[in-house]
Amino acid sequence: MSRNRTFNPTALIAVIAILAFAADQWTKHLVTSSFLPGESRIVIPRLLRWTYERNVHGAFGLFGSNGALLIALACIVLVVFWLSFRDAIATSRLVCVAFGLIAGGAIGNIVDRVHLGYVVDFVDFYHVWPDIFNVGDSCITVGVALLLLSSLAARRRA
Repeated sequence: MSRNRTFNPTALIAVIAILAFAADQWTKHLVTSSFLPGESRIVIPRLLRWTYERNVHGAFGLFGSNGALLIALACIVLVVFWLSFRDAIATSRLVCVAFGLIAGGAIGNIVDRVHLGYVVDFVDFYHVWPDIFNVGDSCITVGVALLLLSSLAARRRA
């Protein structure tokens, strides 16, 4: 006996966004409760360390330290992504997962800016990656990569 499961894109996006947001906030809590600002601890020698930074700037130091502008830009980008991919969201689980990751990560960083005035960053691939980031940033990056893969796959099918 097969069950007819209907695809609910809104529910899938919400679940993924909540999980991404929760992972982001939980890891930031672990760092802020265990580290002093600027403190580092080696995780993998010569590759990865946790470094607690209070980031008042946008990604890669862009857009200065204007928190209101950064919050507005994050909201605008979410709306633009939603509008750009809304047809795909209705039919593609991969696009829903991607958008959920992007939304959850962005919301995590927005919450930091609203409540703290900065974003908590801690993932530090020194000598490999030029910036310190967090789980929310990682979710955004993976979400964008999934959207690109989905777009390429859709073009191949067309």
